Amino acid sequence: MKLIKRIFKWIVYILLIPFTYLIISLILSYITIDRKEQQADFSKSIYLSTNGVHLDIVIPKENLDSLVLKDLKHFEPEAYFSFGWGDENFYINTPTWNDLTVKNAFSALILKSSTLMHVTRYKEKRSNWIEVKVNASELKKVNAYLLNTFETNKDGQKITLNNKGYTSKDDFYKAKGSYSCINTCNSWVNNGFKEAGLKACLWTPFDFVLLKKHQ
Repeated sequence: MKLIKRIFKWIVYILLIPFTYLIISLILSYITIDRKEQQADFSKSIYLSTNGVHLDIVIPKENLDSLVLKDLKHFEPEAYFSFGWGDENFYINTPTWNDLTVKNAFSALILKSSTLMHVTRYKEKRSNWIEVKVNASELKKVNAYLLNTFETNKDGQKITLNNKGYTSKDDFYKAKGSYSCINTCNSWVNNGFKEAGLKACLWTPFDFVLLKKHQ
């Protein structure tokens, strides 16, 4: 009987971990960091994109800093670039949610791991993107945040993973940082918004809260 009680207690403790994580995540997600600049020339546009789970920052080519654009594979008709950050193993080995395994999910969330920038190119704006109007100063900070996330070689060039993209329109590049349940793909986007002085969550691992703040 004592053994059964002990096992039951440990099961409860284990179940409390994801429940506690979820509650704390929701609380911190709904605490808003307000925009720093309220009155300015918000004539530039960036966008938020999601696949239902994972957020990307999308920037028109004309609003990209030349240093960010440098070394990125692209062609003349492509007018928009989306940037996502995440766990290298998860990105490469989980191209669709049907490929998700417990091992890959556990490794991404718990173990320290290398990361990638996922850059996708578009010829036209997508109707489901959420537009975020920014001024020149905010746009510069977003560009700086993206640039500082790329890992570079000794010559200062971005490091491309050849032939690892999902389609002919996307590529992976080595990135700085380590992915975890605290530092997720969506918290990376949220941190970028905070650094740029845009409206953001105090912290969030989710996509939907930041999207809602900008709709």
